[in-house]
Amino acid sequence: MPAAVTSAGSEVGHPPAGPEVPLLNIANVLTMVRIAIVPVFLWALFADGGHDTTWRIVAFLLFAGAAVTDRVDGQLARKYGLVTDFGKLADPIADKALIGAALVGLSALGDLSWWVTIVIAVRELGITALRFSVLRHGVIPASRGGKLKTLVQAFAIGFYILPLPAGLAVVSTTLMGIAVALTVITGIDYVVQSIRLRAHVHAPQLRRS
Repeated sequence: MPAAVTSAGSEVGHPPAGPEVPLLNIANVLTMVRIAIVPVFLWALFADGGHDTTWRIVAFLLFAGAAVTDRVDGQLARKYGLVTDFGKLADPIADKALIGAALVGLSALGDLSWWVTIVIAVRELGITALRFSVLRHGVIPASRGGKLKTLVQAFAIGFYILPLPAGLAVVSTTLMGIAVALTVITGIDYVVQSIRLRAHVHAPQLRRS
């Protein structure tokens, strides 16, 4: 039975829709700023041959600043109700752009094994493609595991960027090992989420057929 309609044209028994979240909000702006920092970070990382102490510190500061915006934009979006589908999609892409650029840059400079970069890059590109493939069914937001993975990756990369004493190499290697493990585990979790999302969408169609 259809819901009754008042003279004002609104349906009785259904709460009014909430205000539409503007696409241009502080959370989304911070996400785009993080993407814009990526080429500047790469420029600093490769400056003067890529192993100049001062430029490596500058590159670290740019990388750390961009990584901090990842934490801030998510908190602002949740606290002030600024969550948008664009933000859900752009935020993990911005993370991947920053992390991917840093990994490729470090490998190109000979500071990080290429196999680490390849494993992480394949996972990140694969999950990004997966997100787009299920976009018509829904958006898969970044999970807590995915955020933890990004955080550990950021710490590990930060140690590799900084011109630290050789004695601290074991710390960088250990953190990167943990990051690789989380990368693989959370990648599997996203695949499972996409399968569940597809099954949830197709289930009503199967019941009607």
